[in-house]
Amino acid sequence: MRTKRTFFLCAFAAFSLGGAALGVGCSGGENSASGSANTGGNSSGSSQGGGGNGQGGGGNGGGDINFFDAGPGDGGLTEDSACVSQSSEATLVKKPVDVIILTDNSGSMSQEIIGVQNNINVNFAQILDQSGLDYRVILIGKHGSANGSQSVCIEAPLSGIPAGGCATPPAQPVNNPGKFYHYSVEVASHDSLCKVLSTFGVQDEFGFAPTGWKEWLRPDSFKTFIELTDDGVSCSYGGTTYNDSNSVAGGGTAADKWDAALLALSPENFGTIENRNYRFYSIIAMAYNDPATKPWEPSDPIITGECPTAADPGTGYQGLSNITGGLKFPLCDTTSYDAVFKAIADGVVAGAQVACEFGIPDPPMGTTVDLNSVVVDYTPGDMSPNKQFKQVADAAACALDAFYIDKDTKQIILCPDTCGVVKNDAAAKIAVLFACDPGGAN
Repeated sequence: MRTKRTFFLCAFAAFSLGGAALGVGCSGGENSASGSANTGGNSSGSSQGGGGNGQGGGGNGGGDINFFDAGPGDGGLTEDSACVSQSSEATLVKKPVDVIILTDNSGSMSQEIIGVQNNINVNFAQILDQSGLDYRVILIGKHGSANGSQSVCIEAPLSGIPAGGCATPPAQPVNNPGKFYHYSVEVASHDSLCKVLSTFGVQDEFGFAPTGWKEWLRPDSFKTFIELTDDGVSCSYGGTTYNDSNSVAGGGTAADKWDAALLALSPENFGTIENRNYRFYSIIAMAYNDPATKPWEPSDPIITGECPTAADPGTGYQGLSNITGGLKFPLCDTTSYDAVFKAIADGVVAGAQVACEFGIPDPPMGTTVDLNSVVVDYTPGDMSPNKQFKQVADAAACALDAFYIDKDTKQIILCPDTCGVVKNDAAAKIAVLFACDPGGAN
């Protein structure tokens, strides 16, 4: 006669972004070779993370336990197939955000640059700080005084230049490592998009970034571009010309070409055409919306109208905002920049994406997690039917609706296509279900 085998079925539910509790629970039972039914252990304990009372294992006959037959319906593990008697705090974490600000240093931009300097701390960085979001700012544009030279100087608390220090700017920017970096380079009227590509891997004039501004990007961050110019797109780099011709068709073409170039430049940072990892906001010379304070949405078509003090409508930048989901703002009224930067900051916070990696929970004392049994349940924030993601061996075996486990870090990592489904869902719920090995007990 086979000796009796004790088993546990545990559920770990990770509820995102609201600080909700995670439920960890186990049901215990004895499995006998004689073919008699299991005697499941009932639990009356409640948990914020998992809901109400749960039942232990049901009438499973003799032989080894098949944990994937433990749940009803589709035969997979489910939250309902395990009692919930313990809980611990955890949340899904939002990805860090790297914000890249592009400032046109041409002669017509003095007032606009002053508007940036006056608002970037109090109406942008402060909002990001208060949100708790892990962010950093990389500014691409010529360092110096906006009065006369149309250069840009950023003060504390964002940068390392003391408050008031930009009245007489220091000879070079002062970075604030981990939070603010200034890549000083002259950006002309029409070439900011080409400067992004050409300086990505090239040292800046002060030697702060020996391998280009790319060294300040974090590989796990979502990238957000903010363009500030009163002109259109007309430049060449790497044998490709980008010219929006101030037209709707030209804007769409320039946007598509630059998007392809950026994705090819560094897919690990900016993603792929199927799964972009960046958003593009435009503060440009386009016409006002109705009312004038209302931003243009990415769903709004490219327009050729201009605000009163404009040069070109920036149709190429509009196109980039449209394909990446960024808002568009007229730049002519610098007195409205407080609202503009607040709206962008709010958009950055709201658009921050859920990370696609999370840890395996600690099992109850005296047990270990059977890694091969791990299943991931995803409940969309819109409450549409949940999906169960299957486990594959490693990244090379990735497929749709799948994940793998890094055995060294004990991290569950959603495969790229699966990540693309989950990462923009701020209200997602992830339940990690697993079997517990009782440590060889008989």
